Amino acid sequence: MGSQEQNLVLSVNAGSSSLKISLYEAVHSSSEPVTLLLTSTISSITSPPAHFSFIPSGKDANVIKDDLVDVIHDHNSAFSHFLRQLAHVASVNKERIKYTCHRVVHGGDYTTPVTITQHTYHHIKKLSDLAPLHNGSALSVIQASIDALPTSTSIAYFDSSSYAINQKIATERGLKKYGFHGLSYAFILRSVAQHLRKAPESLNLIMLHLGSGASACAIKNGKSFDTSMGLTPLNGLPGATRSGAIDPSGRITHDPSMAANIQVTEAEDILNRNSGWKAITGTTDFSVVTAKAELENLGANVTSSNPYRLAFDLFLDRILNFIGSYYLKLNGEVDALVFAGGIGEKGVELRKFIGENVACLGFQTIDEGKNCEVGKENAGRAKQILVCQTDEQLEMARECVLDKNLWNH
Repeated sequence: MGSQEQNLVLSVNAGSSSLKISLYEAVHSSSEPVTLLLTSTISSITSPPAHFSFIPSGKDANVIKDDLVDVIHDHNSAFSHFLRQLAHVASVNKERIKYTCHRVVHGGDYTTPVTITQHTYHHIKKLSDLAPLHNGSALSVIQASIDALPTSTSIAYFDSSSYAINQKIATERGLKKYGFHGLSYAFILRSVAQHLRKAPESLNLIMLHLGSGASACAIKNGKSFDTSMGLTPLNGLPGATRSGAIDPSGRITHDPSMAANIQVTEAEDILNRNSGWKAITGTTDFSVVTAKAELENLGANVTSSNPYRLAFDLFLDRILNFIGSYYLKLNGEVDALVFAGGIGEKGVELRKFIGENVACLGFQTIDEGKNCEVGKENAGRAKQILVCQTDEQLEMARECVLDKNLWNH
């Protein structure tokens, strides 16, 4: 990494309590526009000590894995710690970073990437209430990168794309249905098209991004056709701390005094940060939920006595609802059901149960061996079940380097 050319792209993906960072070199003459130089992950930021990993791509590189770091207590300090390791461990001059790409969950009426200016920063800040688990942390890192990387231009890449609802009140108040996990779904579509050796515009897919935040997306002829999330990421599938879709008046009907006692902001906080499988089981870790769910117990009352099984079955049920709905919307013409995200990639048991349920739709039965060792399905089979290791940082870096307006070449 001895070159001093300003040809590096830093991709930053801020979660509610995590930070994923990848550094790429722009390779304009190659079929693949970027080359990965290193990755870094920082987790448990809000519940220190944080876990820090730093993995350069070289064979003899100094690798840091799961190091406990007491000085990290928020996203700003996490980003600062990464920059120190970038200089001291990887010997990278930060002035070589030409662009810093930031994943921002909610962009409102921004439908394409935007350079961060005072105006765009404050526009994104106004949207924080619509994505309270993510926009705030992203803005924190954006400000930290502007301060620490004065020679780099920060660009926001948005997870949201809009599904307009042309009703009078919606127009007046700027209400739309948005789709999220857009960067992930763009990566998945491109990867699946390569795997199936088909043009992206020819594909019909049902995609599941399953993690602490979870969503489903129907792709028709290579374009997003429907999505499970709505005005905010709260709608649709439940998550680690999000409720997912609920009857908004259910609690008020059950206890009318709640209408007077709970303010809107408090209700939003409960539904975003204190619901999901955390509220049912006490843990946000779905692998713990799965391990304690007694999945071999077929008794009718197991969900009544085992909260982990209740959480597992609830998540499974909601996922199947969207798969069935999207299958009908795509007229049964589906090339693949695709799993992605941390749970989608690692949830062997969840994939097995979903696979058994979708067999009636013509999807072939999941192969037990391949389910445990993902990535070995044969190409060319109709209605495949696939696992895709999504990479939002790579998607941002590719878009950045492929944008000819950003490079003087």
